[in-house]
Amino acid sequence: MPPEPVAPSPESTAPARGGSPVEVFLAFLRLGLTSFGGPVAHLGYFRTEFVERRRWLDDRSFSDLVALCQFLPGPASSQVGMALGLSRAGWLGCLSAWLGFTLPSALALILVAYGVQHWAGLAASGLVQGLKVAAVAVVAQAVWGMSRSLCPDKPRAGLALLAALLTLVAPTATGQLAAIALAGVAGWWLLELPPQAPVAHVASGVSRTAGIAALALFAVLLLGLPLLSGLLDGRLPGQVEGFYRAGALVFGGGHVVLPLLQATVVPSGMVTDSGFLAGYGAAQAMPGPLFAFAAYLGAASSGPLGGWAGGLLFLAVIFLPGFLLVVGALPFWDSLRQRAAIQSALAGVNAGVVGLLLSALYDPVWTGTIHTRADFAVALAAFGLLVLARVSPLVVVLMCAAAGFAVLG
Repeated sequence: MPPEPVAPSPESTAPARGGSPVEVFLAFLRLGLTSFGGPVAHLGYFRTEFVERRRWLDDRSFSDLVALCQFLPGPASSQVGMALGLSRAGWLGCLSAWLGFTLPSALALILVAYGVQHWAGLAASGLVQGLKVAAVAVVAQAVWGMSRSLCPDKPRAGLALLAALLTLVAPTATGQLAAIALAGVAGWWLLELPPQAPVAHVASGVSRTAGIAALALFAVLLLGLPLLSGLLDGRLPGQVEGFYRAGALVFGGGHVVLPLLQATVVPSGMVTDSGFLAGYGAAQAMPGPLFAFAAYLGAASSGPLGGWAGGLLFLAVIFLPGFLLVVGALPFWDSLRQRAAIQSALAGVNAGVVGLLLSALYDPVWTGTIHTRADFAVALAAFGLLVLARVSPLVVVLMCAAAGFAVLG
């Protein structure tokens, strides 16, 4: 009697095809409502949902896709989601995955922006001060964790410190760009890394022609938007350019978007420094991607475009470069990731963004928040809960808000 067939394991199952955009949207909507904990946690949720439970792709293909999105600038977990939706249900599947994963937190943050704007005294309340203190602890945790993983040796630690010094001396968007660029060039020339082992490529359905077109559009917008904003009157073109640039240059983790956005929205008067930090603290309590913070900033904007329209516009703008990059890179990933010079340059850039975030931890996060011993005590306790006790960021943010209401008001 012949043996019964054995069900294939996730590692040997071929990626599934032929899903619908509605199926993709509902799957990612569930994750968008429940995925707390940041990008690393998001990727764990994705693996459980799409490799183990739904079996849309196998474990090796998922690992390869994660490696690609970690390699690229942009919101890594959202880029993985976009690529999964693309492979499952085409271009509409890609859009559905992004909408399902992003809209819950984005809509909640738009409502937070309305609350801060329309309730007198809320912006100066102890509750908002607690959210700002939570942001201090969360950014400090990000610097701590990223420095250990992205600056494991003296050369990269030195690059991080130089980038921090440069951005402290020149705390502008130009200074940040210069720090990232110089760190990348230094990494290209000075860092020697062991080559990565080749892995299987994800069959995404993106042609090389489509990939080249996406990369070309990414470059045209990155170079052309600053020129366009200089030619056009009004603040809106410059704001759009700043959000696009922030989405295009976030290496190493979503928290790096903090200094990039702050350089765009606070000096221009789009939002106040206090409102910026309060929104960033609130974003830590939301599920889904940290890039949804852009929806808060757009909704809280003093003009020329704010409210729901501003929130949704700037949300789309900050995610656009990450989408273009992942679509553009998918057809070329196998050869790209095995170039030693590219890996060294990326290592230098990642060290530079640690310095960028370290600089932001001082200004605006620390200088705009820590004014009393009570502020420092709550921030220190929150940092200990995050780093030593490994308490969920959601719980820590809620505790800081409660402490702010009770003590810091």
